[in-house]
Amino acid sequence: MAYLALDTSTEHLSLALSHKGSVIAHDWHVGQRHAEQTLPRLEALLAEAGVARADLQGIAFGMGPGSFTGLRIGCGIAQGLGFGLNVPVIGVSTLEALAQGSGADKVFACLDARMQQVYVARYLRGNDGWQEVGEALVCNPDAVPVPEDAGWTGVGSGFSAYGDVLATRLGQHLAASEPARFPLARDVLALALPRFAAGLGRPADEATLVYLRDKVALKTHERAAK
Repeated sequence: MAYLALDTSTEHLSLALSHKGSVIAHDWHVGQRHAEQTLPRLEALLAEAGVARADLQGIAFGMGPGSFTGLRIGCGIAQGLGFGLNVPVIGVSTLEALAQGSGADKVFACLDARMQQVYVARYLRGNDGWQEVGEALVCNPDAVPVPEDAGWTGVGSGFSAYGDVLATRLGQHLAASEPARFPLARDVLALALPRFAAGLGRPADEATLVYLRDKVALKTHERAAK
């Protein structure tokens, strides 16, 4: 069985494919060119793996938070493939994907949200996967939630854009940081595969996006109404 994952939530384009027990993944810095580059690179990935579209059993995508335009493109492609192939889709939090790729057990995930704000969430790694501590939110860098304990690894572009502010705010609670890390499709895929196996995939028309600024997850018909 083959499963595809994509993330278009940042200025990077990230694709991953699981097939016959192995994963092929590629990432590119594309700026704002996701609309023109995603499908051709996706087709090249399938060709590289020797996988036809009809072989795909499920599609996972980065559901946000992140770039509004990028998220819509990624969700639209996942929906289009899901509809066309009649396979389930799963949206994965981009903040959880940051945690998954970090290698740490206590992760303070933080993405640059533009407009002098950041998207933040905290995650603890457990035997059953990641536990979100508190609620993911968007806020000013100097107002991010401060953990009660120490040993947290800061991950994501928020630490690149507002490193000094976050270091001052988090202080001794922060043990390390990975400011260059961005959400990767291989991590979206790693989080999605056990969910597909558990039957948690959803029909394409139920795909949702998480924006945080609106504090809602929007379905297709809700996005069309905005």
